[in-house]
Amino acid sequence: MNYLFQKGRLIDPSTNADKITDILVVNGIIQKISENISEDNSYIKINLDQKIIAPGFIDLHVHLREPGFEHKETIETGTLSAIFGGFTAVCCMPNTNPAIDNSQIAQNIISKSKLVHKAIVDVHPIGAATKNREGKILNNLSELKNSGCIAFTDDGSPISDDLIMEEILIQSNNLNIPIIQHAEVPSLSKKGVMHKGKKSAELNLEGIPRESEDQMVLRDIQLAEKTKGKYHVAHISTKDSVEYVRSAKSKKLNVTCEVTPHHFTLTDDFVKKEITNTKMNPPLRSTIDRDAIIEGLRDGTIEVIATDHAPHSADEKAKKFEEAPFGIVGLETAIGLTITNLVEKGIITLSQMIEKLSTNPRRIINKNVKIEVGSKACFTFIDPNIRWKVDSQKFKSKSKNTPFDNFELQGKSVGIFNNGELFMTVD
Repeated sequence: MNYLFQKGRLIDPSTNADKITDILVVNGIIQKISENISEDNSYIKINLDQKIIAPGFIDLHVHLREPGFEHKETIETGTLSAIFGGFTAVCCMPNTNPAIDNSQIAQNIISKSKLVHKAIVDVHPIGAATKNREGKILNNLSELKNSGCIAFTDDGSPISDDLIMEEILIQSNNLNIPIIQHAEVPSLSKKGVMHKGKKSAELNLEGIPRESEDQMVLRDIQLAEKTKGKYHVAHISTKDSVEYVRSAKSKKLNVTCEVTPHHFTLTDDFVKKEITNTKMNPPLRSTIDRDAIIEGLRDGTIEVIATDHAPHSADEKAKKFEEAPFGIVGLETAIGLTITNLVEKGIITLSQMIEKLSTNPRRIINKNVKIEVGSKACFTFIDPNIRWKVDSQKFKSKSKNTPFDNFELQGKSVGIFNNGELFMTVD
């Protein structure tokens, strides 16, 4: 099918584009970008009425839960959640059962993703760096890359052993593929369930100190400098960790990081013992940490916004705070939280938002997208002005565990286009 997208506001940071234009797509390829493209009865016409056309958004940090935890999420439900969140691609974490630690599992995930929703969402598996994510035996990283894995991690668990982490970083340089670290020192975090501070003492809950993250990030950056490895910090949450990344960038090290919308939106003051949807790892931190994250987003130290979409069943989240699993869903609220808390407050521009949700994460994993003639058409459509209230019961994810129910947000995806397929989620 051929599509004529009319009167959209094209914003593509990679080409410095920001203009009202039409885009003609023929057989999934951008044929023409111009004002007032002549209509043809063979075109399917979509009037965007100055809504944003951005290069397709990608989420670097998603838990699709398949294989092994299909009661929480599946490839089918997770990618539908991505569609309604405005993501044309997701990168799925390997803490599945079995873990994504061999080529067959990685290839099965890719194959399954092509059978749902007309393959409109690209699913990129992230391979486990070590066997069964145990941090002891290195996987065949070259084989995992060749099977379609776009990064390595033991997410959910840190890679604690210095020698193993050093070898992974060496290979990340050789393979030109990032190692994503869940930065945590288990001997410091222990059995903590929230940020260690006044609030944890008030609630009589065991806390996770900042140092648990800080020490791991500092060690890893030192190893990245030694090995010239490609290192990415997952879900950064502390003031000092942001500063360590800023310092690494000043040395031109190959170090990047991501932050979640919940970490730039909420603090530990929001945690309530009876609301387990305020429990995540890393935990919601202090105002000092949140302010440092916002400054890191403003100055470009934090290049990526990723959701850490972590679905859990209602029964699991109904347990006591100490026993409930860490994590919340995030795909369907990411754009609204980003526009509401960052763009509308003047912390970043719409173009910078698109960089952090598309251009930068795609560059990190070598999956670049540009909106230019001759390129594959891959778009996220956004209405930055629409106001809406979060209702988790309307989520397309199999799980509804969000702390943002009833939050009023501004800005939302209204559709995506990818792999020759169009899915408009808002008329």
